[in-house]
Amino acid sequence: MNLTIRMKNIGIIKQAEYTLGDLTIICGENNTGKTYTAYTLYGFLNSWRKLIQFPITNAQIQESFDNEVEIESSQEFNQALTEACKVYTNQLDRTFAAPEDTFQDSEFHLLTDEFNVVDKESSGRIKGPHGQFFVFSSKRKKNGELKINLSMEEKPDRNFDIDIARTILNVIVADSIFSDTFPRPFIFSSERTGVTIFRKELDFARNRLLEEMNRSDQKLDLRELLFKAYQSYPLPIEDNVDFTRQLEDISKRKSFIAKKYPDILNDFADIIGGKFVITQNDLLYYTPKRTKLRLTMHQSSSSVRSLLDISFYLDCIAEKGDLLMVDEPELNLHPENQRRIARLFARLVNLGVKVFITTHSDYIVKELNTLIMLNHDRPHLKVISAENGYQESELIKADQVKVYVAETALMPLEKGQQKRRRAHTLVPADIDPEFGIEVRSFDNTIDTMNKIQRDIVWGAKQDNE
Repeated sequence: MNLTIRMKNIGIIKQAEYTLGDLTIICGENNTGKTYTAYTLYGFLNSWRKLIQFPITNAQIQESFDNEVEIESSQEFNQALTEACKVYTNQLDRTFAAPEDTFQDSEFHLLTDEFNVVDKESSGRIKGPHGQFFVFSSKRKKNGELKINLSMEEKPDRNFDIDIARTILNVIVADSIFSDTFPRPFIFSSERTGVTIFRKELDFARNRLLEEMNRSDQKLDLRELLFKAYQSYPLPIEDNVDFTRQLEDISKRKSFIAKKYPDILNDFADIIGGKFVITQNDLLYYTPKRTKLRLTMHQSSSSVRSLLDISFYLDCIAEKGDLLMVDEPELNLHPENQRRIARLFARLVNLGVKVFITTHSDYIVKELNTLIMLNHDRPHLKVISAENGYQESELIKADQVKVYVAETALMPLEKGQQKRRRAHTLVPADIDPEFGIEVRSFDNTIDTMNKIQRDIVWGAKQDNE
């Protein structure tokens, strides 16, 4: 998968371009656009099936009711994707729960060359609103040609809405083309620690309903209220809340990691210093290692709460090809556990789970440096790995990693400009297979602190002479 994202005038980001890697890191100082970058990408990956549209005629829909109909897509896939990006840009205010026209000058583009890479055949069925099943099979060739066969298992009744059928068929067509291109995203925001404490109280749907009913008069239209669309919080935070509120149901499932790589879960339990338990009464507790204590989330440490969602993701629902997005994974973690979380991310990447993080942590970046630098077939590196407890499954290649620093830089000249201006953007960091990742903002801060301490030490010696 090769996905390149271009952003313009989104939040504090004036203009930026980045490419997703198996592990993508957005780092930099505060208030430089890291979270805007993550939320914008998540919003698109979470909604592309609704955004991408293909021309499906009424005649094709009617024919699918009684017979198998073949849809040949000759439309340029990139054009469909371009149009979807335009629609998404116009909906950015919903993603960020911002006032209308906040993003009227914004642009979002997602580019890929994945369409012409592989043959693909798939089949399945999807349930319609009246119980009928749409049956489909699709075949995509290397030249980009797509053929989809559609039919219905049962003839629809007279109340069947053809526009609903078109929506369903469009999702089928879009999924056949793009499902291998766009990863399934899961995001855990930097607000996750607070979400964990108030997960039962944060029922947005119920709270909105009560709020509207309190504001309304006797002429309340319940149907209008039901379909009223608005958000109080950015979409990633709301989805994070929904995930946390559903932990009781999520806990009943098992991920491929739990089935095949339980050692990862054991290592993660060491990081959090215990495990999470959901009782038969759907009560959530944290149990520290070597104790019989059961602590509620209110009683647990902030580091435990910050890792709650990630724990359930790894144990219950992780799939290969996912995109795990974590805003500030270092939240409330001791430096040693920041190093260990970096090694966990590397293991996930090597298992086929893509990872996207925003971070301020020099410990995480430096540990990833170590994993890159150790990943060479040299005797002394194998000795160092063994002496320090590194596993081969944690080592990562430089070309698997993409690092971008959110900072100000000179922008290209635009029409009418005579002088280049500095603005917020994403600057690619150099990644060397031998020496790892170079992040100047971290290095400069550390160098400054070291210089001050050297001056203090040498100054004290001079005073004593």
